[in-house]
Amino acid sequence: MNRRIRFAVLLVMLIAEGLVSGATVDGIHLHSSSHGAGSRTVILVHGWTCDETTWDAQVPALSKQYRVLTLDLPGHGKSASPKDGMFSLELFAKAVEAVRSEAKADKVVLVGHSMGTPVVVQYARMFPQHTAGLVFADGLVRIGGGAGPAPDPQQAGGPGGRNYRENMIRGMFSASTTPAMQSHILNMMLGAPEATAVGAMKATFAFAGLKDEVIKLPVLGLYADHSALGADREFMKATYPNLQYVEIPGTGHFLMMEKAGEFNRRLLDFLKTLSF
Repeated sequence: MNRRIRFAVLLVMLIAEGLVSGATVDGIHLHSSSHGAGSRTVILVHGWTCDETTWDAQVPALSKQYRVLTLDLPGHGKSASPKDGMFSLELFAKAVEAVRSEAKADKVVLVGHSMGTPVVVQYARMFPQHTAGLVFADGLVRIGGGAGPAPDPQQAGGPGGRNYRENMIRGMFSASTTPAMQSHILNMMLGAPEATAVGAMKATFAFAGLKDEVIKLPVLGLYADHSALGADREFMKATYPNLQYVEIPGTGHFLMMEKAGEFNRRLLDFLKTLSF
């Protein structure tokens, strides 16, 4: 067996085992991983300039009962970037759909952290036939509404861009963000290409929230302690009438890392209430 054939066989085996993804969106190769088994599938979607390692503390707990898919959105982690440099929530949602389709899952529950929340909301709008429920992990639901002014995407790039991003990221930490967590988060987020940092931020803040639209899916909101992102509760309840809102005490923006046990427990309790 020559080298090319051995490589092809190995690649097929890795894809079959969920260790390498063959999914693409608009010609962009996507990195994703699959853990666990069964027909009930949960897709975990990371936030701005993050990657699938955001969910390292969730995958082992969830995959005991569910199939768990994680991915790097276009331009993030090990996924390729769009050749035209254009990012959008529609592109991100289509990336999630490509991973779902490759996994041959039917209805899925989507968990979105931070920017991942508008991504999973956009997914539910574009692919309602495949959406059984949503989970917002300290997720952005609307610009303003008590969360303060949006950061300026242009400042995320250029000569001072890295310092701007680092200060922004450090502002997301809490007393529960251990030094090891801080190091991981900083390396992950500052390791993203500058074009991704600027382009994905622009795409996120182009998401103005839903206007006169009600999403009746079951929704669990798991938010940081006194989260500014969850401040506009009136809007959230009107837009998501089946929303269960919970703040986890003593947490910051990366609550799924800081209080993984409680986060996982509440997520698993929610999943038990859904049919998918």
